Amino acid sequence: MARTIVTPIQKRFSDVDVFRHVNNVSQQMYFDVGKTEYYRQVLNNSVLFGSLRIITVATQTSYISQIRYEDDIYVTTEVSKIGNKSLTLFQRIICREADGSERICTESTSAMVAFDFDEQTSAVVPDLWREAILSE
Repeated sequence: MARTIVTPIQKRFSDVDVFRHVNNVSQQMYFDVGKTEYYRQVLNNSVLFGSLRIITVATQTSYISQIRYEDDIYVTTEVSKIGNKSLTLFQRIICREADGSERICTESTSAMVAFDFDEQTSAVVPDLWREAILSE
């Protein structure tokens, strides 16, 4: 079973639109914050700054419940599938309600590819990455 990383999100006033809810574009940025934290904790910073990195090639997002500025939210990030040159990230934005319950606000699936920036081509997902993703 792959690890799930939880990332608290601090909203900015500019994230809220005229309808008084967090804009969908801002929610995509929250997912990016979650991805970065996942890489930092699980794969280390080399996947962000080394020659072999992970890049996003496709995303699919479902907006389930609106998020208000005052909502206490966090992002969960986990790898749901590892292929030869790619992996799939599954993320959620979850709101903690005042009564202690939680509500799923948004879900996103992202296809990620290992990419060699020196060679400018996709690359095989390293065994070291696989081991780190699958370890508890």
